Amino acid sequence: MSDKGKKIFLIICITVPFLLYCVYYYSIMIKNAPFKFAEFENITIKAGSGGYFDKIFSSKTGDYEYINNQDSLVKQKVKLSKDDLLYLHRKAVDLGFWNMSKDMIADTSGKSPRYFIEYDYQRKKKIVEIDAAYNGDMKVKGAALELIETINKTINIAADKNK
Repeated sequence: MSDKGKKIFLIICITVPFLLYCVYYYSIMIKNAPFKFAEFENITIKAGSGGYFDKIFSSKTGDYEYINNQDSLVKQKVKLSKDDLLYLHRKAVDLGFWNMSKDMIADTSGKSPRYFIEYDYQRKKKIVEIDAAYNGDMKVKGAALELIETINKTINIAADKNK
């Protein structure tokens, strides 16, 4: 066997088992992923101060309640499309929503704005509650607030389409 043949044989003996193991390992990881869009059920978001939420949305029922500029309660049905829900699911994945702690509350007086986000899946549920006074990891706080902003924009766009 020539030197070239030995090098090719050595490369094949190392790379083929490695690639097979990678395919095997990552196929199991993807199969057992805890939060898959195929199992997605709904998103719930609430915003307000203290224990009172003045903006509530649930994608399961489509109920959207908020207080407008004239301090009157507005109730409407907002239906998010499958594409909207997929976008919100992927945005949560990109921002590391699954790694955020459940309670990111710093203000116990209830004066700062508080947000509640819930992603429901068939087998699992992820809930994060955050307030604006949270002074922990700023990257995590920024990611949570960006997710809230993205959800609100998506809801508002869908509400405008339904009018």
